[in-house]
Amino acid sequence: MRDLAGAWRWLITAYAALIGFAHLWLGGAGLMENVARHVFGAGAWTRDVFFVPEPLALRGFHLAALLPLCFLVFPARRSAGLRERPSAPDLVLALLALLPSLHILAEAGSINARMEFIEPLSPREFWLGVIAIVTLLEAIRRAVAPAFAAIVAGALLYMHLGEHLPGVLHTRPFPLAMIVETAFLVPIVGGIYGPLTGIVAGTIAMFILFGAFVQASGTGRLFSNFGAAVAGRFAGGPAKVAVITSGLFGTMSGSTVSNVATTGAITIPMMKRLGYAAAVAGGIEAAASTGGALMPPVMGAAAFVMSEITQIPYGEIIIAASLGAVLYYFALFVSVHFEAKRRGIAAMTEAEIPSWREVARDAHLVLPIVVLVWLLVTRWSGNAAAFAATVLMVVMAACRRRTRMRPGAIVAALAEAARTMAVLAAAVAGAGIVTAALTVTGLAVAFGGIVKGLAGGSLALLCVLLMITALVLGMGVPTTPAYIITAALGSPVLREFGVELLPAHLFMFYFAVLADATPPVAVASFAAAAIAGADPLLTGLQAFRFALAGFVVGFAFIYDPGILWRGGVLTIALETVTLVLALSLIAAAFAGFLRRPLAVAARGFALAAGAAAAFGHALADPLRLGLAALSFATLWFGSGFARARRAGGA
Repeated sequence: MRDLAGAWRWLITAYAALIGFAHLWLGGAGLMENVARHVFGAGAWTRDVFFVPEPLALRGFHLAALLPLCFLVFPARRSAGLRERPSAPDLVLALLALLPSLHILAEAGSINARMEFIEPLSPREFWLGVIAIVTLLEAIRRAVAPAFAAIVAGALLYMHLGEHLPGVLHTRPFPLAMIVETAFLVPIVGGIYGPLTGIVAGTIAMFILFGAFVQASGTGRLFSNFGAAVAGRFAGGPAKVAVITSGLFGTMSGSTVSNVATTGAITIPMMKRLGYAAAVAGGIEAAASTGGALMPPVMGAAAFVMSEITQIPYGEIIIAASLGAVLYYFALFVSVHFEAKRRGIAAMTEAEIPSWREVARDAHLVLPIVVLVWLLVTRWSGNAAAFAATVLMVVMAACRRRTRMRPGAIVAALAEAARTMAVLAAAVAGAGIVTAALTVTGLAVAFGGIVKGLAGGSLALLCVLLMITALVLGMGVPTTPAYIITAALGSPVLREFGVELLPAHLFMFYFAVLADATPPVAVASFAAAAIAGADPLLTGLQAFRFALAGFVVGFAFIYDPGILWRGGVLTIALETVTLVLALSLIAAAFAGFLRRPLAVAARGFALAAGAAAAFGHALADPLRLGLAALSFATLWFGSGFARARRAGGA
């Protein structure tokens, strides 16, 4: 991102803040209109006053406003001479990126009425489509990731060359005009202006705004102080603070890299100072920050896409995902504790631990988050709930001087939200092209056939293959487009094997998220390594170790309905306790500590027993629980007995 200076800095900040405010207004327009109708009575004037746009027009405005920002904020290359201001080519690209979206905005009615793939594109529409594709690819390369730009370009190239490929990869011919039309002017199928962009323009944009105001209000300080007050006095305090703080903050930000940058700047130096190796400190922070995207109530942008794709209410999704997220953080907390005990790492000093009175000074900022959760659970629409929570956050922050947001802070929050939206808008528009290509070429169906053939009727093997697919496609790609693509490929196959809709999507979602902490390309680990001053690959391996619970939970969504709060109280209790014990055994095996340091044989036994309890789904639930409990008790009391015997001998 450019380090803008001078007039360009103020101009682009003002433009971004205006975009942020426009999205805030549009996201809350429906709620404000309903309130006005209730207070003043029904009337056509309310729609005109609050400007509630129809879906395609909203998507056109969204990309018209945000794609140019990608060229203004992100340079084409790392060049010192161009970092403080956009270059002339950047300005030209920004203008070109604006034109196709203005056409969509102006012609939304006629585009909705046209007969797709029957009415030919006009020359103007064709060239606008070409401009839209080229500028989007460049925006993705700059602002998202070159790897994802290559994936989008590969999807378009496959449409062009698929007729020449053999076997299941063979497609019918796609003329160039049809490829452009699919990407640009077929919003029902997908493409740049398809339903996925609509989700970002409406619901997700509102949650990005809410997250920006959460940061601006000082809620991040509340999370950090709360984590330190809760865990700072225990062994390995800073690492446990990182776990708690990253979980709380990550669920609001929804971005693993942003989470690492925000909380890791504080927690990683503290961990290193108390004795954690640099790679271990970075790995703990990367795993904790990655888990933030798994933690309700927000769970990042991908969860809203899941709600739209599955048509399952968002409140139902966050309830179903809550127990799995708690298990993930429980396992991470236990792993950090065992690591600290084995290394003899002390707690934080009393001077570093805030008092509960200090925590309470920011406690009023929790109310907007509580209200947000309540509104989502009571099935308010996502954008209305986030709009109400954002307004309430501004009001609650104003109640105390230390949290009050001045006009400059509000403008900065709006601008920061717009910059985040720009990256996500480009990523999701690119994912729209990929999903459209998968649909019209039939590649999604062909992929399902290939994977089913390799699985040979085994659901377990199918899940392993889909897990690998999600991790590979998620390398260096943001969670939301990674989930969109992997869900389009994998969820239909899981459904054919009898897996219900929500568990199938949660499975794909988890591994799209975990790709951020999985080597060799783990963006969260790379960000943490930069802060820690550690080797990125070694940090990624440590992050993978601490995030292993996510792999257990991902498979549990398929096999253990109890963690989705299904199957009755006994099933929920049995499966939850089994996974708690299994994850504790796995954590002890990797840390080499339970009540005391574990020998190599004991670590091998703990790992084998934990893996068998976690993945031994062929066994009945009581048997899995018995295996986990007996193994844990054997190690726990065995280590205590060995210690007592050594003490007696001495």
